[in-house]
Amino acid sequence: MKQPLFNEKILVEEFLNKNLPPENEKPEALHKAMRYAVLSGGKKLRTLLAVSACKAVGGTLDNALQAGCAVELVHSYSLIHDDLPCMDDDDLRRGKPTCHKKFGETIALLAGDALLTLAFEWAARAEISNPNRTSEIIVELAKAAGHAGMVGGQVVDIETTGFSPSAEVLQFIHHHKTADLILAAVVIGGIAGNGDKNQIENLREFGINLGMAFQYIDDILDCSESSDTIGKTAGKDIAAGKITAVLTPSHLPHRHTNGAASNFGTVR
Repeated sequence: MKQPLFNEKILVEEFLNKNLPPENEKPEALHKAMRYAVLSGGKKLRTLLAVSACKAVGGTLDNALQAGCAVELVHSYSLIHDDLPCMDDDDLRRGKPTCHKKFGETIALLAGDALLTLAFEWAARAEISNPNRTSEIIVELAKAAGHAGMVGGQVVDIETTGFSPSAEVLQFIHHHKTADLILAAVVIGGIAGNGDKNQIENLREFGINLGMAFQYIDDILDCSESSDTIGKTAGKDIAAGKITAVLTPSHLPHRHTNGAASNFGTVR
């Protein structure tokens, strides 16, 4: 990581460490799990993207720091829930035990809920360049995290597990499950710096392209690198029959179903 980004990452981590609830504050188990999920490694990519976008439109790091960290909280919540046994059932995240393995499923689930709600508190209180645009940040974050964004992408990812892949379904999952939150980070940074309409639209286009590329690379690393290298269980997506950028129909089991899932692909 280049020195300016490294320095900014340190500032991001310091902000998170200072502003997350302390471990010795009741309920201690919840706060320990929240801090573990956010502070135990990770690139803090989304916050750094928000800061970079803010600076690109004339703002400062301080304008974007809290709003960008709100995006990081949403990302951390999503990882907790994604790793749960009812979702991807994973034991490893960022080279460490997943949150539910360390704290139990109940505390992990509630820690994710708490991070999601805290994210919106931080977004609402963020000291951005133009305080009149706070609602725009909240709307961007809500759209990226909710039914039309990350949650919707996760649902389709679950419903289509075991189906033959199609470009349309793959794009939907990658767009909403992963790229939308990266897009939101970039756009939120631009809003925090009081970027104009054209600047925000340019950032939006950049954000979605970066988000899609990020997921494609993640799919490739999942089947080409070791668990030690990527910090999570390697090869798990293909083993589970999930649709990924590197999956071919021959990898998938035959499966028949009814209901909503049948709308998302041809059962082979």
